[in-house]
Amino acid sequence: MVVNWASISRVGFSLTLVFVLAALNCAAQAPDSQTTPPQPAPKELPAAPTPAQQRQADAPYIGPGADNPNPRVQEQEARYHQPTKGDRIAWVLDSTVGPQALAIGIFPALIGTAENKPYEYHGTFSGFAKRYGMRLTGLATQNTMEAGLGAIWHEDPRYFRVPDQPFRERVRHAVKLTFLARRPSGDYAPAYARYIAIPGSNFLSNTWRADSEANTQDALIRTGLGFVGKLSSNAVAEFWPDISARIHDR
Repeated sequence: MVVNWASISRVGFSLTLVFVLAALNCAAQAPDSQTTPPQPAPKELPAAPTPAQQRQADAPYIGPGADNPNPRVQEQEARYHQPTKGDRIAWVLDSTVGPQALAIGIFPALIGTAENKPYEYHGTFSGFAKRYGMRLTGLATQNTMEAGLGAIWHEDPRYFRVPDQPFRERVRHAVKLTFLARRPSGDYAPAYARYIAIPGSNFLSNTWRADSEANTQDALIRTGLGFVGKLSSNAVAEFWPDISARIHDR
């Protein structure tokens, strides 16, 4: 089998992006001893919580729809609503031509141009534009298929942040929502629409791709990259608001 260095480079970039976001989030959570002035000690300390109050405050996040005594979790569940038709259309547009999606699409197009893959597009600016547009059409097809099939099966394609959870749990949550989707009950279940949309759109795109990459092997590689891209997107959605706020504060 021929080693596809462009695909390996894309996987490496996506995983690097996830780890960079994780590192930045750790830095954002670390106290800044150089810039934060020492705070005076309070004159009166608040009363210690009762054991019952402490257990309620420390209750772990055990998933939407579960009997969780944590008031923050209960508040999240109370605010949840199934996506409407307008919500699904908005999700498709944001996931396809939103700022995050457009920015991420630059990197695979740059890698493909640098490695001249597919060679039919050449290593020029025009070739970069063609590669960028090819990714965009594939992504639009994928998101439309997921939103449409998800509406039939009542799957929610949106990502839900858990900013109050520990860092490790937030990483696990981003990984989990790469393969799961929310249901009307609030529980998470396999994202069957995504399992069909990612490989389906990549094999379908063989009909309009350059001949050198319109084959089964490349379609399978693009399918794997599709799930890696979903994980990267979830990581950005989970941690970027915290990183952005930290940068803004500085």
